[in-house]
Amino acid sequence: MSLASCGNAAQVGQTVGATGPHRGPLRIGLLLPENEIVRFESMDKPLIQERVEQLCPRCTVSYSSAQHDPVSQRNQIEAMITNGVDVLILDAVDTKAVRHSVIQARRAGVPVVAYDRLAEGPISGYVSFDGARVGRLQGEGLLKALGPDPKNRQVVMMNGSSTDPNADWFEQGARSVLQGKVKIVKSYETVGWRPENANRNMSAAIAALGPHAIDGVLAANDGLASGVITALKTARIHPLPPVTGQDAELAGIQRIVKGEQYMTVYKPFKPEASTAAEMAIALGHGTSLNGIARQRVNSATARGIPAVLLTPVAVTVHNIRSTVIKDGLYRVDQICTKKYADDCRRAGLIGRNGSSHDAR
Repeated sequence: MSLASCGNAAQVGQTVGATGPHRGPLRIGLLLPENEIVRFESMDKPLIQERVEQLCPRCTVSYSSAQHDPVSQRNQIEAMITNGVDVLILDAVDTKAVRHSVIQARRAGVPVVAYDRLAEGPISGYVSFDGARVGRLQGEGLLKALGPDPKNRQVVMMNGSSTDPNADWFEQGARSVLQGKVKIVKSYETVGWRPENANRNMSAAIAALGPHAIDGVLAANDGLASGVITALKTARIHPLPPVTGQDAELAGIQRIVKGEQYMTVYKPFKPEASTAAEMAIALGHGTSLNGIARQRVNSATARGIPAVLLTPVAVTVHNIRSTVIKDGLYRVDQICTKKYADDCRRAGLIGRNGSSHDAR
């Protein structure tokens, strides 16, 4: 579905300018929630900009990061509307708090593409990954790591921020797999998706349960996994229990190679970013999204929003080469630095003598 949608979207994006009401170059506003999660600055932003340039060389992209502050994001949206942007791509810090700003954009004739998180208000299009599937992949990975008879194993859930509807989506997916098969002994909402908050939560869980009572941790993304693993190591828990993740961050992949993190969920950012750019260009030119979005989703305030929901992929040490390396997300030498050379040899990413993939 995602590949077909992207192909059709590219065609629409290249032709709408001649027939749509807006014939000049578009001004596109890109609003991302933060830069602490590595993917936003290193993946989403440049990929969206690249796709816009491919489809509409004279179009411009104005970028703002909210630094995880919903008030700043609302001010950024209002400033972009005042400065005359034609369309917005919005990844909301707080999907409820941004509702009034989305309404303001609609009143100003500025369509809004919800990116990665479904903001409330009159959204014109939405692109993300199937969040329930993300959670199920994490739950399935953790069950596999716990062995053939996990019913008496004790699991801590380190969920995302309560202001992010995706966090609830991930948690529901994970619980649909784990419920009744393991004992979920602690469950946390991690304020702001911040690793330091995950670290504090995990330290509290260790203090309450004891260092030998935790058999696995369902961490909702790689940043939270890093905070969890630091807390486990600080408590001198060895061997580390299996810990899940999401986003396939480089540090997360390296922790998987090292054996500190069991798995992550890889969400190929290129099709997500490309689809957002294609939606924005189509909407900016007044063109329907029917050729791009084959699905419809509902938010708390709107129904029937045209949507593209892409498919995530589970990554363990066994399929790093066939996923993130094959797709060009990372090169072997980026993963297998000198620090991880021995681990990479054990994982089969480089040969005994480095072969053609020498670690740097």
